[in-house]
Amino acid sequence: MPAQNTALQYGAVARLFHWLTALGIFFLIASGLIAEEWPYGTESELATKVTLFSTHKTIGVLIFFIALARILWALTQPRPTPLHPERKLETLAAETVHWLLYGSILLVPLSGWVYHAATSGFAPIWWPFGQSLPFVPKSESLAHAASTLHEVLNWVLWASVALHVAGAMKHQVVDKDPTLSRMTKGVPAGTTEAPKTSHAFSATLALGVWAVMLSAGTAMGMFEEREPRPTDAADLAEVDSQWTVQDGTLAITIQQMGSAVEGTFEQWTADIAFEEQVAPGKTGEVTVEIATGSIALGSVTSQAVGSDFLAVETFPTAVFQADILNVADGYAAEGTLTLKGVTMPVTMPFQMTIQDGIATMEGRTTLERLNYGVGENMADGTQLGLRVDVSVKLVAEKAD
Repeated sequence: MPAQNTALQYGAVARLFHWLTALGIFFLIASGLIAEEWPYGTESELATKVTLFSTHKTIGVLIFFIALARILWALTQPRPTPLHPERKLETLAAETVHWLLYGSILLVPLSGWVYHAATSGFAPIWWPFGQSLPFVPKSESLAHAASTLHEVLNWVLWASVALHVAGAMKHQVVDKDPTLSRMTKGVPAGTTEAPKTSHAFSATLALGVWAVMLSAGTAMGMFEEREPRPTDAADLAEVDSQWTVQDGTLAITIQQMGSAVEGTFEQWTADIAFEEQVAPGKTGEVTVEIATGSIALGSVTSQAVGSDFLAVETFPTAVFQADILNVADGYAAEGTLTLKGVTMPVTMPFQMTIQDGIATMEGRTTLERLNYGVGENMADGTQLGLRVDVSVKLVAEKAD
């Protein structure tokens, strides 16, 4: 059996690529749908969901490289001529579907890979080369666009696969010709005389299909940034602070499946009363109110705001109230954090410099999430770490 194509038959290499790609596509469709629908309310369910998504992503990356190799191989090979060149519309339709398939088997896994690289969250790709991609920054906007593109491109892929299979069955059952046998067994068939077809026209039709689907996704608002739900972010009262925060970040880091997942709270206020002094002891007070629903935690944001975790519908805010103390090696905010209706003592050491009425502060502390009833359904720390690192950076200006 020849390895290369001829005008009458597909070679062994082309047929291997075809069936590897076909098996991969059907596996990815099934695994993706199952992973999306799999529950994650318990630690066991989450572990299964992570495994399903990691399998889906890993096979997706593999299929991307197989598809790339397949296309590069196809560019070096003659393509067997159609068995019915006189059926011009049928031949054009078949070639257009082939363009859609070739594009989809590259673009669908690539868009999913970009989404994975741009966001933070669970389900790593099982390979030793890291989880990032060159020129793909961590960006929730980019992740949302890539995820939406992945979904829209999947529509084209599913339709193309359905049309391709339907065409093969039509040749096998209705026409009773050896079209399918050429790809399964490498049977030579047809004529060596190639029909006059316009590859550019069929490729243009395929581009038109993608353009229509992307336009439909845009018209449906799929590419728009998700608007916060009413419970996502509480209305925080304005504060009359002695120090006005000019810039700041309130961030958390937690271990999930052995990997660090970083997130930030986008909405929070700080009411700061502080007078600089050299002597140790109390130098001021601070009250920080946080809209817990404003958290951005990569691909697990929707899980984080749910009832098993931050429960933002019931507890839309968290409050940290503390005395500011001048201590031997800097400063400390010593007080309490109220989260999910639970109040616990918390101390945050921090460093601060003040110059020309501008204070620059950076602090860090660690919380035990179970103390606040966060993620009690994942209590052993296997899937989700028990400790949450909290970091604060801010620049504040003293009010006149």
